[in-house]
Amino acid sequence: MHISHAGALVGVVACLAGCGPQGSGAATSASAEHALLGAQAPDFTLPAQSGGETASLSTAKGKVAIVDFWATWCEPCEESFPHYEALNKEFGDDLVILAESEDEEPDPIAAFAKKTGVTFPLAWDGDKTVAGLYDPPGMPTSYFLDRNGIVRHVEVSFKAGSEEAIRAKVQELIAQ
Repeated sequence: MHISHAGALVGVVACLAGCGPQGSGAATSASAEHALLGAQAPDFTLPAQSGGETASLSTAKGKVAIVDFWATWCEPCEESFPHYEALNKEFGDDLVILAESEDEEPDPIAAFAKKTGVTFPLAWDGDKTVAGLYDPPGMPTSYFLDRNGIVRHVEVSFKAGSEEAIRAKVQELIAQ
């Protein structure tokens, strides 16, 4: 699957309107509607552009994981990354964060990692194969997986103030 430049422009416009469903800009939970909720998360391995050699769901076996779909041009995506990095540091070996860029080209990913200060793997989903497996409804979309790889929560968009709810969800999954 390939998104045209016109498709990318539509994505930018949607992101400027909030990146979430209906462009609301709100931190909206799509858990009740998403087909993957309660299902085994699809496995994938992508070459990392930053934060390691690969981004692979297999590294999360026995750990809580966040699989995040994002793009360098998405403002809420950029706002979310420092908070995900804080979770990465706080929960250490109990949490794996894998971020899949839906950008048209991989070139801006390393600079984005440096700008946001993240150390977790940032991969480029160039042919949109992984996005096709997960079907994120908006940008950003984060899938929260339990230690068995089951999707327990889907967070669509990111808004300042949603950090504590996201942290609580991670903490709840780690405690299980």
